Amino acid sequence: MSNVFRELLKKVGSGNHTGENLTRAEAASATKMMLLGEATPAQIGAFLIAHRIKRPTGEELAGMLDAYDELGPKLQPFDSGRPAIALGIPYDGRTRTAPISPVTALLLAAVGQPVIMHGGDRLPTKYGLPLIDIWQGLGVDWTTLPLAKTQQVFEQTGIGFIYLPQHFPLTTSIWEYRDQLGKRPPLATMELIWCPYAGDAHVITGFVHPPTEGMFKIALGLRGITKFTLVKGLEGSCDLPRDRTAIITLSPSVASQEVERLHLVPRDYGFTTKNVPLGTTEELVADIQDVLAGKPGELMQTALWNGGFYLWRSGICSDMPEGLAKAEELLTNGTVAAKLQELSQSTPLGNSKFKIQNYNLHK
Repeated sequence: MSNVFRELLKKVGSGNHTGENLTRAEAASATKMMLLGEATPAQIGAFLIAHRIKRPTGEELAGMLDAYDELGPKLQPFDSGRPAIALGIPYDGRTRTAPISPVTALLLAAVGQPVIMHGGDRLPTKYGLPLIDIWQGLGVDWTTLPLAKTQQVFEQTGIGFIYLPQHFPLTTSIWEYRDQLGKRPPLATMELIWCPYAGDAHVITGFVHPPTEGMFKIALGLRGITKFTLVKGLEGSCDLPRDRTAIITLSPSVASQEVERLHLVPRDYGFTTKNVPLGTTEELVADIQDVLAGKPGELMQTALWNGGFYLWRSGICSDMPEGLAKAEELLTNGTVAAKLQELSQSTPLGNSKFKIQNYNLHK
């Protein structure tokens, strides 16, 4: 048993009247002791549920990120001329709406914007469709790559994926607790703004509840992240919704120094107010392949809506109309499909049950 950890547990677990928030250093220490197994299973389980009930602070999230920064992997910068975008997407996946973020990543990389994603397999509490399964369906298997090979792929293609079971196995035990508790602990909130990158980064993440947005801004500020985008997205992801106004927080520009709140209405840009429901993985992969082949459809509309915004937000395009036009051009002329082919050729297919579609790039 760790007596040091017991004191931290007492602080977060003492209730409304006598409980205390952890300092940034204490949160980092607690996270390290859990990851390294220095705390006992009873202490870890009690801490995770007590911290969830208390609710984390932005300072505590910053401390947790400090621990991940010290113990976890990092992709190294290369000469791309742009800060890498780190997409923070819930690790427990999607169950209701079709994800579009792999297409967004391919589109951005196709115009020279590096993108980093991170996650694992089907994980609690939702056990929804994870990113890794979508990539495998598209012929890209990140699961067997050591970090050095992932770095090589990142430099070659502009897309990197930190696969936690391979690159950060210390987190494995935390997922077992999360399954047994049946609730997301604050670590699951912190993971959304984790940036496993050693260079200048633009952190893009989703959120569901307004208090989370405030915590993110504090934590990112303490960590020195000056460029961020927070999206009230689909199922907590950074995929923009089509069935409602997209609520987005943008980090301060050099000129304004003020955080900007953006409201994007799909109807204003000619999109129907309809999200694409999630079917089977095979159906989703087939729909994504149609998008990459330039075929019209509901998922293509979602790809354009998201692609246009992120082309604008990353500075590739000057405004939303230009971003939407550029996204349509890239998706219909085979440029994004070519990026997927390049990526699939850089990674082993392993035992993936899907095979990449042959695209006609000279339509």
